[in-house]
Amino acid sequence: MRQVNDMCDELHAWANSLPVHDFPFDINQLPKNGIYLLFERGEVAHGANRIVRIGTHTGQDQLRSRLQQHFLTENKDRSIFRKNIGRALLRRAHDPFLVDWEVDLTTADAKARHAGKIDRDRMKAIEEQVSNYMRLNFSFVAVEVGTKEARLHLESRMISTVSRCSECRPSMSWLGNYSPKDKIRKSGLWLVNELYKDPLEPHDFRELMRATSVTGGFHQQKRIRA
Repeated sequence: MRQVNDMCDELHAWANSLPVHDFPFDINQLPKNGIYLLFERGEVAHGANRIVRIGTHTGQDQLRSRLQQHFLTENKDRSIFRKNIGRALLRRAHDPFLVDWEVDLTTADAKARHAGKIDRDRMKAIEEQVSNYMRLNFSFVAVEVGTKEARLHLESRMISTVSRCSECRPSMSWLGNYSPKDKIRKSGLWLVNELYKDPLEPHDFRELMRATSVTGGFHQQKRIRA
């Protein structure tokens, strides 16, 4: 456990040293391919902003699109992150609309089956609430990683490192404590996949450092969001 905690400490020091993006952010300043790490206001670990989500993409040149789906596109069926934020907000409020929020309306068949059954104005209002929460409370860093194989490998290792670290615990006021997803509440991360697997190895971290040095992003910038 000590080895995992030490690696997680290094991961947080590295992540907190990168240029931080708040909303509204310039999408053109972000790499086209890479991994993003999110911080949330009031969440602290290792004396720095606590990493609360790590994500990437599978399609080539889709990192910018993925972040737009989280922060800009008000459609919870295109972003599981948005859906999980909405779940927690609704559960915290004891709002029965949570049942409708769970419905996936991606396909034409689903839209037809649920036509007239779901209050679209209420859905729009919750989407706006999710957007407001995310834009006010989340910031992120992004590092360029060119290949899909490397992105998925490093994403999994980073998620496992943070989830297995005994020092990365959520605050009592963390919104995720209200999530109906047991894995989110227990891990302290807005994630349900890649938890508690193999953590970062020293060579993985060296790969991250090389990627950062190539993109010119490494510099000291510790700014805890109170």
